Amino acid sequence: MTKEDKAVVLEDLKGKLEEYSFFYLADPTAMTAGQTNLLRRKCFEQGIEMQVVKNKIALKILKEADASRGYEGLFDAFKGQTAILFTKNQKAPAKLIEDFRKELGTEKPGFKGAYIDSATFVGEDQLAVLKKLKSREELIGEIVGLLQSPAKNVISALQGSAGQKIAGLVKALEERGA
Repeated sequence: MTKEDKAVVLEDLKGKLEEYSFFYLADPTAMTAGQTNLLRRKCFEQGIEMQVVKNKIALKILKEADASRGYEGLFDAFKGQTAILFTKNQKAPAKLIEDFRKELGTEKPGFKGAYIDSATFVGEDQLAVLKKLKSREELIGEIVGLLQSPAKNVISALQGSAGQKIAGLVKALEERGA
């Protein structure tokens, strides 16, 4: 790889790290060309960008990146072949990897790690955790639902038979005051 080619790859990876808040590291070792192409196609269909990278280049970029982002936890995962799956949906790659494995009846691609909003997940056992992880939108929806629940209960009480009793009490108080 020439210096110019390396510079292009470096800039491309830097741009993707700035664009995406979530990325997964997979191990495509021992996958056939057909399996790799199928994985790429499935990634494309789900809006996931897959890029096989040289470990030295990826590590250089991650080490040069802002230290507050917390990439250090992933450094040891860059051994052997590495494919980076960039995504805007934090659990889509976890589901994709699991479904791909089931479809082909294989343990490939291997899962090395993931970076999700400044948290790192390393090791094959973390794939199940990532699949269950709720998105920010799901959490906000749950909080809004919990906050609306007491207000809904008060409104339904006022509209039901209890509401008629309260309206009767208010009317009786008004008549006394007049």
